[in-house]
Amino acid sequence: MLIGLGLGPGNPELLTLRAVRLLKEADTVFVPGKIAQDLVAPYRDAVVLNFPMTGDELHIRACLEENADKIAPAAANGLAVFGILGDPNFFSTFSRLSSLLTEKYPSIEYRTEPGISSITAFAAAAGISLNGGFIVSDGPIPESRILLKVKHPREKADELRREGYRKFVLVERMYFSDMKVYRDWDLPENSDYLSVMYARR
Repeated sequence: MLIGLGLGPGNPELLTLRAVRLLKEADTVFVPGKIAQDLVAPYRDAVVLNFPMTGDELHIRACLEENADKIAPAAANGLAVFGILGDPNFFSTFSRLSSLLTEKYPSIEYRTEPGISSITAFAAAAGISLNGGFIVSDGPIPESRILLKVKHPREKADELRREGYRKFVLVERMYFSDMKVYRDWDLPENSDYLSVMYARR
């Protein structure tokens, strides 16, 4: 099993309790650089992998394949944790790495554990409140939307389909004991106030 683990924005006090626990429980911990290595050092020694900051896609692919080959044996034989700055689902290296692992090593299971993302950390550091909806993007045209407090998900999905959105995921009461995840055409008519919907074109 491989877990993509969010380590937060870089301050050691912003690691989650779950992150600390998983770092201690893992058989092997991997990190993408020195900042992440320093964050996990109080809890574990880590294998530092090379993830170059470059626009050369061929070089990036070669490094990803090399790193996947290093991670695969540990993930196949125990619990491997890949600690990454921020959150592993927000513009992170982990998404590309996990896609490659699925391609090369389809038997390896993986999941992610959230960390404090740069988006929420930015709001706190800047002393601003992000209300009324906002766009976060690392490219020219955002492909997806995240909606909070979706009480009528089926109705909302119908509205978004008219705008060209086709893929939907609703998470209701996330990380509570009664958490539920709905996808696409299985969306419920009504949902709890603590519901988040993802829509992708």
